[in-house]
Amino acid sequence: MKPNNNKILITGGATGIGLGLTERFIRENNTVIICGRRESALKEVAARFPSVITRVCDLSIPSEREELYNWISEKHSDLNVLVNNAGIQQWIAIDDTDFFEKAKEEIITNIEAPIHLCSLFVQLKSLNTIANVTSGLAFAPFAKIPVYSATKAFFRSFTLSLRHLLKSKNIEVIEIIPPALNTDLGGKGLHNAAPPVSDFIEAIFEQLKQGKTELTFASSETRAKASAEELKNYFNQMHGVN
Repeated sequence: MKPNNNKILITGGATGIGLGLTERFIRENNTVIICGRRESALKEVAARFPSVITRVCDLSIPSEREELYNWISEKHSDLNVLVNNAGIQQWIAIDDTDFFEKAKEEIITNIEAPIHLCSLFVQLKSLNTIANVTSGLAFAPFAKIPVYSATKAFFRSFTLSLRHLLKSKNIEVIEIIPPALNTDLGGKGLHNAAPPVSDFIEAIFEQLKQGKTELTFASSETRAKASAEELKNYFNQMHGVN
């Protein structure tokens, strides 16, 4: 993927990693469309970056995903990049009374929505790139966020298959693999000690310019290259297992 002169849709593009991608893609002379559930957040981004195009959309609702695609195909039929970034993270325990309800929310947003969007947007004749945001937790899960970790493992597996499936259509599939970053994902303050989003964005854009299709940073790079035994040790270290 060339990093400039694209028309890009970034889901969840108003906050966190999505906002970091939005800012950098605008700097690289791209036309950027962002969608999200909160109109107020979208308006804040539009105020900072007047060129950004916004669309309110709740991706947990199938009909709104279809409406998003229909709007793009009608108003922005030259869109060539889809970035599946939107996701939610729940810190939950299996014996929580609302465990299953929260788990379903994660599965819908982190798995069902991006898969649905992929199936819709490959119908765009102009599409040449899909970028899926997974996680270093796809390799070694964190038990305090068990369903989130599992959704990212699923999404990584799907992304690997998608890359193969879309070769014949000449659609490039990129996996963006962040570690924990200083965002509000999962709740305010949970990741304050993590690296800033800006450092991550700079690192993955350098890899993008090199033509790489698996973009990693810090601990996610380590995990992506780790052996099965190393991943087992990493899991044990995260959970205080000797």
